[in-house]
Amino acid sequence: MAQTRRFRDVKQKKPLPEEPKARKQKAGPKNRLPYASIASKTKAFITDSFMLLMPIMYAVTYLVMDGLKDFSEHKMEGWLAILIPNFIIVFLFFWRSGQTPGCRAYEIKLVDSSTGKKPHPLAIALRYYFELLSMITVVGLMMAFFRKDHKCLHDLLSGTVLVEAEPSKAA
Repeated sequence: MAQTRRFRDVKQKKPLPEEPKARKQKAGPKNRLPYASIASKTKAFITDSFMLLMPIMYAVTYLVMDGLKDFSEHKMEGWLAILIPNFIIVFLFFWRSGQTPGCRAYEIKLVDSSTGKKPHPLAIALRYYFELLSMITVVGLMMAFFRKDHKCLHDLLSGTVLVEAEPSKAA
């Protein structure tokens, strides 16, 4: 990098100052994570609902319980029988690769929001339960429309975020 010198320094034949050492890059717009869009996150959630949640719901309703009438009489047990296996499946997908089938389809990935690397298993588990809380209150999901980074309540509370992933080469 060429340095400019003042006329007085040139006239007095002062030596050039040493080049400053490379500075650490500050976390700014260039180093931010490529956050996933609200549309991509919504499409991935809907895909996961049909691929992961609906088969579990069907199995619990008709194979574990004795149809819709029995499910309506024992709602708490029915929902626990649905949410626990769904949690295990979603947790394993996020823990193994950072992507559920819906996330893989729309090329987004779950990462730790501070490091950009694979999230801690506890953060993945908390994200699942905080996401249920966000869906129940609706306010947690609406936060994404008012934030530049499109984070919802469950992203903020768990310290994770969905970002754009590199396109898979297998396709």
